[in-house]
Amino acid sequence: MSETTTEALRANGRGVHLGKNGAQADDFNWGTATAMFLFHAGAVAALFFFTWKALFVAAFLWWISGSLGIGMGYHRLLTHRGYKTPKWVEYFLTWCATLALEGGPIFWVATHRIHHKFSDVEGDPHSPIDGKWWSHMGWILTGQSMHHDTTTLARYAPDLTKDKVHVWLTKYHWTSNIIVGVILYAIGGLPWLLWGVFARVVVGLHSTWAVNSITHMWGSRRFATKDLSTNNWLIALLTFGEGWHNNHHAHPVSARHGMAWYEIDTNWYGIWLLKKLGLARHVYKVTLDNLPPKPELVRDLKAAELAASAAGND
Repeated sequence: MSETTTEALRANGRGVHLGKNGAQADDFNWGTATAMFLFHAGAVAALFFFTWKALFVAAFLWWISGSLGIGMGYHRLLTHRGYKTPKWVEYFLTWCATLALEGGPIFWVATHRIHHKFSDVEGDPHSPIDGKWWSHMGWILTGQSMHHDTTTLARYAPDLTKDKVHVWLTKYHWTSNIIVGVILYAIGGLPWLLWGVFARVVVGLHSTWAVNSITHMWGSRRFATKDLSTNNWLIALLTFGEGWHNNHHAHPVSARHGMAWYEIDTNWYGIWLLKKLGLARHVYKVTLDNLPPKPELVRDLKAAELAASAAGND
């Protein structure tokens, strides 16, 4: 057994792989699969209830959930601690992220930190080395990647498991879409509900999953990282900047992923605005004109915070 395999086994408290090999003996996640089927069916149904107002509502909520939530909240703030905010801002961004229906903050952050630790080797929850379909959606439907045990959560997201608000938001992450769905139906009827919840969630899910799959297969590579990450402009547009994935894997703590002026990074613009408003501080960013001499893959939270502090970005 290789050293990488052994470490991947130890990554989970029960000693099982989080990649495809470890999922072969696990049951199919029927609950997740049922929810995915219903949401995809609702997204198809939305096509028969089209209105421009419903589309605009969906687009607005897509930005709220995908940019404020997943990109600025779950990913760059909670997972990598690329910047700091007052707690109320952190909790608000986290709540926005729950609208994406990608799981609660503790599970999402733990999964992504594991991905960086074992990127494109055994133990990676969603790598295309296990198959294109697996990296895109298969890992959601099978295995333990979205159902970590408490030992794994405590190991990879100790900062969040100790926070009562994040524990609550993780436990009840699904309630945000129910609340928004009721409001949308009351205001705009079935078209607003189908577009503002079902269609919006499905588009957002596949956009995020495309970062896991497509940007680890197709795109350009600015940095010679130890994984398969690439920069993909189309996925960057769909995910508000998360598609500059090779940049991110080379400098994971950086709150800015689009390092060149032409690399559109809406999530970074949002963080920049928070800083100007006095709501973000200790913002760590990397650009092409201030690259560290040797890009280092930061593998844990403590190392990430130390790197950000040492860089002196604020």
